[in-house]
Amino acid sequence: MNSGIPRPGLRTDVLVVVGALLLSAVLIWTVSGDVLLMATFLAAILVFGAGAWALARRRAPAAEVEFAQPDWSVTVAGIERADMAIAVTDRAGRLTCANSCFENWFGPAAAPPSLPVLPISLERLAEATRRAWRDGHGTAEIANEDGVHWRADVRRTGRGDDFLVWRIGAIGSSDPVGELVAQLDGKLGRGLSKAGIAAALVDPDGTIRAASAGFALRATGDAHADMTGADFVALLGQEEGERIGWARDGGRGGALVLYHVPVTDPDRTDEADPNTTPSLMLVVEASQGIGTGGGGTGSAPHLEALLSQLPLGLAMADRDGRLLFANPAFMRAAGHEGQEPPTYPTDLVVKDDKRALSEAIRRFAQGPAAAGDLAIRLTSQPDDPVSLSLAGVRGLGDAAVLLGLTDTSEEMRLKRQVAQATKMQAVGQLAGGVAHDFNNVLTAILGTCDLMLMRHTPGDSDYDDIQQIRANSNRAASLTRQLLAFSRQQTLRPEVIQVPDVVADVSQMLRRLIGEKIQLAVTHDRDLGPVRADPTQLEQVIVNLCVNARDAMQSRGDGAGKLTLATRRITTTDVRAMRSEIIPAGEYTALIVEDTGGGIPPEILGKIFEPFFTTKEQGKGTGLGLSTVYGIVKQSGGFIFAETDVGQNGKGGGTRFTVYLPVHHATPGSLPEKAIVAPTPPPTQWAGGGSILLVEDEDPVRIVAERALTRQGYQVTCARDGEEGLELVEEGGQFDLVVSDVVMPTLDGPAMAREIRRFAPDLPVLFMSGYAEEQLRKQIGIPNAWFMPKPFSVQQLSEKVGEVLAQTAKG
Repeated sequence: MNSGIPRPGLRTDVLVVVGALLLSAVLIWTVSGDVLLMATFLAAILVFGAGAWALARRRAPAAEVEFAQPDWSVTVAGIERADMAIAVTDRAGRLTCANSCFENWFGPAAAPPSLPVLPISLERLAEATRRAWRDGHGTAEIANEDGVHWRADVRRTGRGDDFLVWRIGAIGSSDPVGELVAQLDGKLGRGLSKAGIAAALVDPDGTIRAASAGFALRATGDAHADMTGADFVALLGQEEGERIGWARDGGRGGALVLYHVPVTDPDRTDEADPNTTPSLMLVVEASQGIGTGGGGTGSAPHLEALLSQLPLGLAMADRDGRLLFANPAFMRAAGHEGQEPPTYPTDLVVKDDKRALSEAIRRFAQGPAAAGDLAIRLTSQPDDPVSLSLAGVRGLGDAAVLLGLTDTSEEMRLKRQVAQATKMQAVGQLAGGVAHDFNNVLTAILGTCDLMLMRHTPGDSDYDDIQQIRANSNRAASLTRQLLAFSRQQTLRPEVIQVPDVVADVSQMLRRLIGEKIQLAVTHDRDLGPVRADPTQLEQVIVNLCVNARDAMQSRGDGAGKLTLATRRITTTDVRAMRSEIIPAGEYTALIVEDTGGGIPPEILGKIFEPFFTTKEQGKGTGLGLSTVYGIVKQSGGFIFAETDVGQNGKGGGTRFTVYLPVHHATPGSLPEKAIVAPTPPPTQWAGGGSILLVEDEDPVRIVAERALTRQGYQVTCARDGEEGLELVEEGGQFDLVVSDVVMPTLDGPAMAREIRRFAPDLPVLFMSGYAEEQLRKQIGIPNAWFMPKPFSVQQLSEKVGEVLAQTAKG
């Protein structure tokens, strides 16, 4: 800085320059002897010197700022934080420096945007990087496979804007327990004590984690006593009757009221484990209620400020039913998050519950200090009752009522899902039972038709009528198969297959079904895993979904549209990224059927898989198509979901059905399933006759089966139920085969077969039933037993009996 005082070095330089000028002038005068020339020289030198000095003064260069070389250890020390990962990268994407939190979360070798997170998170990080270089700032929310979520903030910085500074913080990492421990030792604890409330944070095992000074004073007599690790229950004692008091009072103190508040994070959607969740215990004198310390109405605002910090939804109303205050948790639980509390709490409930709530508030405000619960329905969710806690408050001047409400939206959602699943299961059981009984009727009808056709030939007057009856019976049998498919009780014959192969087999038929105006597009992913399913039933799934898609597109007027069939490879990472509560993590092969129809209205979407539900005109749909698809997919171990977009004015819209089938993983060293099962030789024609015990409780079925087997040369002995069949064997009856129904009163078929095996261990048994073969085999567990599904024809029964006898004869 120039202070205006000449420096010694500068004075010497000036003297030297002046001396040089004078010496030059003397030399010119000596050589030329011309005084005018010498004067002109001196004048020119002075003019040029003055101009140079003025120019130098005007263009004096600013002093260059000297920058020290960067010391990254100082930078790392400056960015060190325990709750946030901070890193600096250059234009080449190289990690320049990072704090220890970044290394702990992502590892020392990772550099943004290439972090060990989900693929979709990597795309978000890349986009945030591009925005930061272009606009100077970018943000992204990311997550890894373990479900940990972060928010990343990146900014461009540096002298040449050559660096990016990343700040990554965890989302939802609040610790309400830790915060409450600190607050109980601070102002919150002192405020509760002043209001007459002794507060302690208690672990599930009953030990105290933290306590307010007021609690320590009442429990031990010393406000500064350390209560950490003390037994909460040991500090209380049971007095006369059921009253609870302080143990140190020896029964001479007043009765206490305990308020139990679980300390959980209100922003978490998962259910807290009660075995690990601590509790905030509020101990209050029963005779005075909450808020006795200050007395008068002046303590109400202070209490309001304290209660607003608690995660439990709390509100206070006066005896006239006016709402004095409501904390944010209460408004969130009532479905009005972020809104101002209403004038009356009755404004939050439906019309039918207003009077009950108003009377309850008046009763608790005027009576003795007490607490209770009331079931109400909120205007935000009128179909789901919730429990509202009420407690009389004393010591705040005028009597008041404390209202408690817990956010149960997640609980209600889970209840609805369980109710829907229970309803579908009940309907499935009903459908299976109806199908079983109906199969008995159809068996009798089909068998009678077959016996009648043996006495008639084509051309007879009755032949065509009998064929018509038989055709309609077969149609009814297909309906029962659909019912069994919905109830997941049909007989499946699963194989290890590739879904694209099934799609290819059915594609030609689909092109004829959907018509020429609808475009069919088929795409497949690579490296699809095999699935274990019944290919015939999987074809039925595809056909039903495509037919529904065709009808949806044809209902839009011109009948044109596009039907897309696609298969996708779904990895475990993809399933976790879906964050679905239904699909377990694993590998799946997805079958997608998408149309460009008008979409499904939201009010109908939840009912489409229910049996007999249809939106088609009468006579054009049975309502069993999608329910059959649902049953086949679930019985195959898969999942099916529907997504829809309802178009406007006939434009846009469409529906997308996605079927997830689990990938089948063969055991090491095993052959494919088709290679394990040896080819079944053609059944041997049995012509040796035999003695058969026929056990059937349905008279029409028994009569038809007896006549059919007798015509084939078998000696048939009939029994009306399992007990009668067992008696025939116990009395010494000799039989080559037992043909029995499964479901019979008193003694069913499997139980009868087990008892018969005690007398005839090698006697084969052929079961007849309308239920699924696979389900029955798991329940029965009897060796040397065969199965024949109902309904069956006379020829099928005869062939099956001959096949069983032929196989047992070989054995």
